[in-house]
Amino acid sequence: MTKVNKKSAIEESVEQFTSYLHGDPSHVTVNTVVLDDPPEYKPEDIKMIRQKAGATQRVLAEMLAVSPRTVEAWEVGRTKPTGSARRLLQLVDENPKLLQPMA
Repeated sequence: MTKVNKKSAIEESVEQFTSYLHGDPSHVTVNTVVLDDPPEYKPEDIKMIRQKAGATQRVLAEMLAVSPRTVEAWEVGRTKPTGSARRLLQLVDENPKLLQPMA
C-alpha cells in the first residue's frame, strides 16, 4: 500500500505565494485597500472618545502606547495625536468596547 502525502492548506498557500513572488499570479488574488487618512481630533473630541469608552486618561494611554501626560496634552490642546494615534482613536470612537478587558 502506497502512502500518499497530501499537502496541508498551509503548504499549498506557501507554494502559491512563492510562485507569486517569482512572477506567477495564477493562484493568488491580490486585494488592495486604500484607507482614508484618519480624522483630525479636537481636544474635546478626544475627551469624549475616552469618556464614551469609560476609560481614564491612564487606561487610554496604556491602550494607545503613549504616556498619560500625552493624553492629557491632547485633551487640553497642547499637542495633537500623530497619524497612528489618530487611527487608534478612530477605532475606539467607532467601537468603544475595544478598551474593555477581554473576558
